[in-house]
Amino acid sequence: MNILLLGKGGQVGWELQRSLSVLGHVTALDHDSTGHCGDFANPAGIADTVRALRPDIIVNAAAHTAVDKAESEPDLARLLNATTPGVLAEEAARLGAWLIHYSTDYVFDGSGSRPWVETDVPAPLSVYGRTKLEGEQLIQQSGAQHLILRTSWVYAARGGNFAKTMLRLAQERERLTVIDDQWGAPTGADLLADVTAHAIRHLQQRPQDAGLYHLVAGGETNWNLYAKYVLDQAQKAQSAIKMVAKEVAPVPTSAFPTPAVRPHNSRLNTTKLQTTFGLTLPHWQQGVARMLYEIL
Repeated sequence: MNILLLGKGGQVGWELQRSLSVLGHVTALDHDSTGHCGDFANPAGIADTVRALRPDIIVNAAAHTAVDKAESEPDLARLLNATTPGVLAEEAARLGAWLIHYSTDYVFDGSGSRPWVETDVPAPLSVYGRTKLEGEQLIQQSGAQHLILRTSWVYAARGGNFAKTMLRLAQERERLTVIDDQWGAPTGADLLADVTAHAIRHLQQRPQDAGLYHLVAGGETNWNLYAKYVLDQAQKAQSAIKMVAKEVAPVPTSAFPTPAVRPHNSRLNTTKLQTTFGLTLPHWQQGVARMLYEIL
């Protein structure tokens, strides 16, 4: 099986390099790759890459994920999140290749408290959400065999993440203020990558299970409770860490104004994915604890 992985340098892309390696030959590209174009700002170059490599599976982990920055550069966000994925889908359809693509809970408006299901009507609040939704729609309209995985609150041991920021601040400040009115499930890039590999194997046998799925870790939390869990686990794992923070105070989203509106409800219902692919999604605390042991 020939696999083309795009966005290899991101959090999810890095983990996909590992998880996809057991499925076949992986050509992994990024925006600065030489030899073949992996730059999503160049859709024609991406099309040429697909035509040259003729992969059986295309896994797209590339995206414009700077949510606030997207508000001031909507054209670039649309190019990276919608236009180029659409071109990728057209090339996949022409070739008869599968396209695996990642999307986001930001396609929803974050209302209510019920976990979103795949059939709920999207109503994005931001440029990022709108462009990611358009990307989904272009893939769905292309005729390509596809798997779209919506996820949220993605973290990884590699690179920066919320937990590392909290650990640093807890060693610098006596009082932390963290938002408590946005709910979701922290989801490891390693979990996304492993489920992707399982799903690809499954789809080889049951192509009729193609489509749109929600994929997040089990359970739910808010950013404030997440921060408290991180600090508690870090202290247990590495008692030598000198934390000066005595309080992690809850504050509303309005305390931290941002260019892009954040959804309050990022919960995603994963019943469809677990049932269809026969998988169990571990509780978010399990993945976060593992990540902390890795970085401490």
